[in-house]
Amino acid sequence: MKTYRLTVHGLVQGVFFRKYTREKALELGLSGTVRNLENSSVEIEVTGTESVLPDFILWCHQGPARARVDKVDIHELPLKNFSDFRIIR
Repeated sequence: MKTYRLTVHGLVQGVFFRKYTREKALELGLSGTVRNLENSSVEIEVTGTESVLPDFILWCHQGPARARVDKVDIHELPLKNFSDFRIIR
């Protein structure tokens, strides 16, 4: 198990990015959080197995259909145990 913080830059607010991120994370059995940042990017903290996390990270580089992802910053964090995957408002 590993935990990462991803900061997704581009047109990622106002396009349901958080909603689809949560759906993808739940589909892959991941836990964590997703929230909008004041600088118009989206921050994701995600915990999961090393076999599934690459699929999620790859999805984050594309996002949902209406999004335009320019860059994804990825940082490994100390392991965090989340109970589910939730959107922070």
